[in-house]
Amino acid sequence: MVFGRRNRPSVLRTVARTSVIAGTATAASNAVNNKAANQQAAAQQLLAQQAQTPAFPVPAAAPVGAPVAVLLGKLERLAALHASGALSDAEFAAVKASITG
Repeated sequence: MVFGRRNRPSVLRTVARTSVIAGTATAASNAVNNKAANQQAAAQQLLAQQAQTPAFPVPAAAPVGAPVAVLLGKLERLAALHASGALSDAEFAAVKASITG
């Protein structure tokens, strides 16, 4: 009668295989998490840059008591931008309100 394990792997081999599998899974998980974190940071940086730069040119508000010709000139330029499609209706209304208001 022979004592030993003939058809089963040794305990040491099982422990080694388990540690290799666990290490590989950890490395893969870390790679996925790092990629997601980098993408999220890039998206936040892009949003911050977009928030700092206006999407449309904002003319300076006219001072109180400004001549009518100055106001009309600004409104004409604004209307030309709107007619060319550079400004949406909402943007046009917002800038117009800031000029006239």
